[in-house]
Amino acid sequence: MKGKIILAGGTGFVGTYFEQEFQKLGYEVILISRHPKSVSWDDAQAIRSALEGSEMLINLAGKSVNCRYHEANKKEIMDSRKRTTAILGQAVQACAVPPKLWLNSSTATIYRHAEDRPMTEEQGELGSGFSVEVAKAWEEMFFHYERPETRQVALRIAIVLGPHGGVIEPIRNLVRWGLGGPQGNGNQKFSWIHIADLFEIVRFIQAHEDITGVINCSSPNPITNRELMKQFREVLHVKVGLPSPAWMLEMGALFIGTETELVLKSRWVMPDRLERAGYVFKFPMIQETLRNIL
Repeated sequence: MKGKIILAGGTGFVGTYFEQEFQKLGYEVILISRHPKSVSWDDAQAIRSALEGSEMLINLAGKSVNCRYHEANKKEIMDSRKRTTAILGQAVQACAVPPKLWLNSSTATIYRHAEDRPMTEEQGELGSGFSVEVAKAWEEMFFHYERPETRQVALRIAIVLGPHGGVIEPIRNLVRWGLGGPQGNGNQKFSWIHIADLFEIVRFIQAHEDITGVINCSSPNPITNRELMKQFREVLHVKVGLPSPAWMLEMGALFIGTETELVLKSRWVMPDRLERAGYVFKFPMIQETLRNIL
């Protein structure tokens, strides 16, 4: 065994992929989650013991944002991120030999709606509204638990594309039903990343000990929503794609219990720090990404 990797909130789409890939590389992977076979979030001693002497802690925990933003859900979205990060932070500080590296999820949604220019780590402008406030509070909680022996990196992750979860299946269904046209005006930017690149970025950060702070995890080639839907239609060989105006999306979002922000916000995010550090993307373009996944 190469050592211990701790995946907190590791039972979802991204965590399951990470667990499998790290095990292939010969790491022992320990999960912290609500799953009965994992280390429980309520067991502070077991969490500290798991973190002790580990190679890396990766926190992916938090309630899904794919829901209606009523007060109860908003509270759980915010609290689930702050609470789990604080639990991990306290455990890190209690360790005799803390993790060498702590990666904490954040989100590319922290930046403002941008149709005028891309957002980088140094030149990006933070936005406003509920989702942005969640991201700010999440990162603030994470960096509060500073310890010299543990390198900390917040991953501002764009929309993750992969074969077994995320947004792929809902969009594929829309396209097959003939609704694969632009959503809203179609000009909003769609920043994305292949799940294989997200995993390789984690390994890249692990290997490059000078990387700390915030990192944008997104493809260097964001596209418009209009182009995204076009590429889906081409890969799936569907000729017709009816557009979905904003009013229709509002009705649909209410019906299926989600928010239109997930579709209509323009996320124009660039991985400036990663590229300057020398990371080379395995899947830099949307067409090859969709062909690989679909």
